[in-house]
Amino acid sequence: MEKLFQDFNPISSKQWKQRIQFELDGADYNETLIWNSPEDIQVKPFYHKDEFQGIVDVNTKAQKFNICQNIFVHDLKKSILRAVDSINRGAESIRFTIEDEKTDIKKLLENLPLEKAITYLNLSFISIDFMKKIDAIAKQKNATIFCNLDPIGQLAKEGNWFTNKEKNNFDTLNLISAATSSVSFISIDGGLYQNAGANMVQQIAYSLAHANEYFNKISTINKPIVFEVSVGSNYFFEIAKLRALRLLFKLIAKEYNHKLDCHLLVLPTKRNKTIYDYNVNMLRTTTECMSAILGGANAVANLPYDALYHKDNEFGDRISRNQLLILKHESYFDKVNNPADGSYYIESLTNQLAEKALTLFKDIEANGGFLKQLNEGVIKRKIQESADKEQELFDSGKEILLGTNKYPNKNDRMKEDLELFPFVKIKPRKTLITPIIEKRLAEQMEYDRVKEEK
Repeated sequence: MEKLFQDFNPISSKQWKQRIQFELDGADYNETLIWNSPEDIQVKPFYHKDEFQGIVDVNTKAQKFNICQNIFVHDLKKSILRAVDSINRGAESIRFTIEDEKTDIKKLLENLPLEKAITYLNLSFISIDFMKKIDAIAKQKNATIFCNLDPIGQLAKEGNWFTNKEKNNFDTLNLISAATSSVSFISIDGGLYQNAGANMVQQIAYSLAHANEYFNKISTINKPIVFEVSVGSNYFFEIAKLRALRLLFKLIAKEYNHKLDCHLLVLPTKRNKTIYDYNVNMLRTTTECMSAILGGANAVANLPYDALYHKDNEFGDRISRNQLLILKHESYFDKVNNPADGSYYIESLTNQLAEKALTLFKDIEANGGFLKQLNEGVIKRKIQESADKEQELFDSGKEILLGTNKYPNKNDRMKEDLELFPFVKIKPRKTLITPIIEKRLAEQMEYDRVKEEK
């Protein structure tokens, strides 16, 4: 390659720092320009080749990311029509959420182009018979189907395991493993930790410790494990988070002779979304989807700008899908694999997040493992501590959500437009553990505003 700018002498990081210090006119370099992230990572004003440790071998495939459409299956006929329409309008994969075991899965899938569209099935139950039906369809159609079963995530989110005929959920998973060969059936709901307020080191470590429980308790895992990950608005950190997660998964999987890479299904977070000045949500999800793609997501399922307060609707779906279509076909985000490689800043963040997450992961394992700490309430308490710190920053105005705690439109009215309840719902029930609760930063402020509307 031809070297450019040979007329200019190279400048060392020390020279840059000296020049910056001079321009600060006496102000302290560290206090003025270096800031500390919630993960206790010091972010410098510039990164230089002098301090570059080399490219982290993550091997992401940004060229192959899929645009995914979320569909909640309530009315079977409408769900089928919506799925076909979404694929015809640019979606490359479908993520069905199914809550009823009686759903006619064969009818749901038989009219879809399964040979070219990847299918994700988020199941709110665990059933061997249901999984056998899906496996038969996948085998017959030569389809790629990910059945996102996550009993540990169910326990963490709902406080109880799935109801099943076997002794426990892990026995059922082992039976499913023996009875199926064409579908992936293990998923990790890492988005729960992000939406509940965990910092990035916690999100990575908890997701990996969560996966490690499955490695220990399931005899055979011969399909990729799906990580459902939520990303927020800290653009470069989120890119590095996904890279660090993939890097550490390979390290842990190697110990179990699991040679398959993890499969990252990435969604924008709900934590920073708002019901007032809701169009700003489109800006937030755009940068979050960009982080997901550059971080190496296998599939990105965007969040409609009105998802918090409107039921699924054609307009919201179309806008959210078009955001991804623009990124892919007009912004050319699918033209380069490993797009973050060689960025001194992102490489540095990836290394630091990976190191801190690995330390936390080892600490969890040394203290009995993820399930033990989940049952004892340690995981929930640690997440709550991080969430409280972030909430304090939001409440004090140091963390800004434009249109909500900064430059709000006082004329906005939302009370009559709420088709869905956008706040934490309390469901009194008996649980084995106290669930980890997802909560948005703006909830209390918005709740008070809705109550005060006339």
